[in-house]
Amino acid sequence: MIRKGDADDPKGLIFEAYRIEGISKPECRTIFLDWALSLPDGRDAVETVATLLTRYSADHADHPMTEVLQEGRDRMRKPRRRGGWRSRQRPN
Repeated sequence: MIRKGDADDPKGLIFEAYRIEGISKPECRTIFLDWALSLPDGRDAVETVATLLTRYSADHADHPMTEVLQEGRDRMRKPRRRGGWRSRQRPN
């Protein structure tokens, strides 16, 4: 049973996003950012997003929040290159 406000969605933001008729992808991105910032310390965001996708994607495959969750999961999994002077090769 899907319910509002649990360990994976403490404020019920993702739950509510799926209930908003006509919600846009940019609005879903804003909600996703708020959700990510509200996760408790130590909570694995990649694992939590995977859980939310399992929960919602089957019934809401074409919903913009599903797409945003998939993008968020994929971006969190990819290692990021460290920029700046530390990543540049130094002359010998």
